[in-house]
Amino acid sequence: MLTQISRRRRVAALLALAATLTVAAPAAEARPGGGGSMGSRGSRTFTAPSATPTAPGGGMTMQRSQTAPSPGMGNPGLQAPGASGRRFGGGFFAGLLGAGLIGALLGGGFFGGLGGLTSMIGLLFQIGLVVFVVMLALRFFRRRNEPAGAGAPYTRSSMDGAQGPSGPMGGAGAGGGLFGGSRPVQTRPVQVSPADYQAFERLLADVQDAYTREDRVTLGNLSTPEMVSYFDEELRNNAARGVVNKISDVKLLQGDLAEAWAEDRTEYATVAMRYALKDVMVERGSGRIVQTDAPEVTELWTFQRQPGRGWVLSAIQQTR
Repeated sequence: MLTQISRRRRVAALLALAATLTVAAPAAEARPGGGGSMGSRGSRTFTAPSATPTAPGGGMTMQRSQTAPSPGMGNPGLQAPGASGRRFGGGFFAGLLGAGLIGALLGGGFFGGLGGLTSMIGLLFQIGLVVFVVMLALRFFRRRNEPAGAGAPYTRSSMDGAQGPSGPMGGAGAGGGLFGGSRPVQTRPVQVSPADYQAFERLLADVQDAYTREDRVTLGNLSTPEMVSYFDEELRNNAARGVVNKISDVKLLQGDLAEAWAEDRTEYATVAMRYALKDVMVERGSGRIVQTDAPEVTELWTFQRQPGRGWVLSAIQQTR
């Protein structure tokens, strides 16, 4: 009788712990990019964007990119498109945890029956193992970042006073670096005009709107093929879960130019943007809200432009 009571208490404790960990587990953020760092920035893809007043800690290094890193330049966070959800250790640890909980329900615990004086020790060991697995997973998903330089702020009221590279909103100077080989990439500074900043703000709202409508054609007109592949993956994952990401009332609050440069015939501009939005995840059938994310976000968006064409989104990175 006492053994059954002890076993039931142990099962109840494990179930309570599992429920607590499930609630505490971080859910993937909504909005385009899912709160991650992805895309390409030419030869600066694996260099963290410069710090700005809007993003004083600078940007995080790229986690997912189709751009190959330079020889000798490691990128532990690199993932190929379609690889999200296939993270190291997921299946193994999930199986271990699942087997342990099932074993507990059946009275066997993680490693078989533990009775008498060792029951409490066994319970504490099982709880410690579960906590260790969760901590290991959280540590693995913790984003890595690097320090960077500085920029100058712009807001809706000050955008018309923007200046070029020699002014307070100027782009970054020419920089080298190895990219795809031992030959240094030739870069040159790019002047960003008030019209460019207005284009960046429009793209911020238009990308969010097309993403909400799951309009892949429009996303293809506003983004590089690489970014569209990431967005498509996220939209397909949402559809499989039976949810829709509804984004509205996007408003730029502040923005800074972190870097602006050109490589060959391609121009790049990385901008730190703090913006407000309504971002919710709803069930497709009922419209019931199942997730609500932060109403204010700060991210670094990189735009690229080819001769004779407009700016398109080529990367989204999180701030430190």
